[in-house]
Amino acid sequence: MSQITLIIPAKNEAESLPHVLEELKDYNYYVNVILHPSDKKTINAIKDYKIKIIYQKNFGYGDALIEGINGCNTKYFCIFNADGSFNPNEIDRMQKLIEEKNLDIVFASRYEKNSSSDDDTFVTLLGNYIFTLLGKIFFNLKITDILYTFVLGDCSKTKSLKLKETDFCFCVELPIKAKKKMLKIDSIFSHERKRIAGKKKVNEIRDGFKILISMFRLFFFKF
Repeated sequence: MSQITLIIPAKNEAESLPHVLEELKDYNYYVNVILHPSDKKTINAIKDYKIKIIYQKNFGYGDALIEGINGCNTKYFCIFNADGSFNPNEIDRMQKLIEEKNLDIVFASRYEKNSSSDDDTFVTLLGNYIFTLLGKIFFNLKITDILYTFVLGDCSKTKSLKLKETDFCFCVELPIKAKKKMLKIDSIFSHERKRIAGKKKVNEIRDGFKILISMFRLFFFKF
């Protein structure tokens, strides 16, 4: 049986998600898709797939991921995009690293050696550089791509972090709280594929400001 549950937040991904689920048929992973009950179009698009849908009680990207992680019963969870930008071939390599180095969480990175991205823009590249640098300065984080949520982690240890951020601030809350709790984390090279359809849900200016405030809050308060 698989030790990994894929956590797929899938707001308004009716066009992309079926393609992702088709690709995942070749892999032996549990698949939990997180959707709000109001997203009828996406729900209907995946009704014929043998996956588990977790109906989100509230709203927000981080909230969907927290619900997904809390509902995970396997040893590991893997946050996986519904837009086709993550390659499932990389999950096995992430699992091998976490087990070989006895890690708690592995963060894929678009900026390690041999990494790349078909979907990054100058704005997101600059934003990632700034926030990753702040993570190194204020929290001694060694990961190289703090905003990239292609993540494989130990379920029970991640649940113990009591994650709370319901929006895109989840991206920085996870590694920062993991570091504060002295979990063993590392980065691994990754290639971000071009998304199948749709637009990025992140507003670079608004969400970037929220993430900055979240990082300062996490710096000054223990949890």
